[in-house]
Amino acid sequence: MKKSVTALVVCFFLIGIMVSSGNASSKEEAKAMVEKAIAFYKANGKEKTFAEVNNTKGKFTKGDLYVFVYDMTGTVHAHGANLKMIGKDLSDIKDPDGKSFVKERIELAKTKGKGWQDYKFTNPVTKKVEQKTAWIEKVDEFIFGCGAYK
Repeated sequence: MKKSVTALVVCFFLIGIMVSSGNASSKEEAKAMVEKAIAFYKANGKEKTFAEVNNTKGKFTKGDLYVFVYDMTGTVHAHGANLKMIGKDLSDIKDPDGKSFVKERIELAKTKGKGWQDYKFTNPVTKKVEQKTAWIEKVDEFIFGCGAYK
């Protein structure tokens, strides 16, 4: 009985480590994906980059990670998970908690140029609203971002 309890505790401990390290790696993968998209943008220009970001099976989409690109007014120019958002001004959109995350994103881009942002958004894989942290970077008049669901 004691061995069974010990084995169970060890299993839960290992699962906890796997889950927490999975979040950390997804966060780093999100940041790396933004950096990769920015490098692609600098090498290939706006048209090719936006087309590749909008390719839901392309190099800037992996599971629940996807790149998005907004301009400084809140209009979506590219989105790796929801093509219906392209061309829409989302500056007034709020998450389920009432957070104006696009306005916050624009302010972060204006004041710091890059950084992490937390908000809630629908996960394209689970179809559920989940907590998300996104890395965003301003390049020219655009905000490139990619978020990891927690």
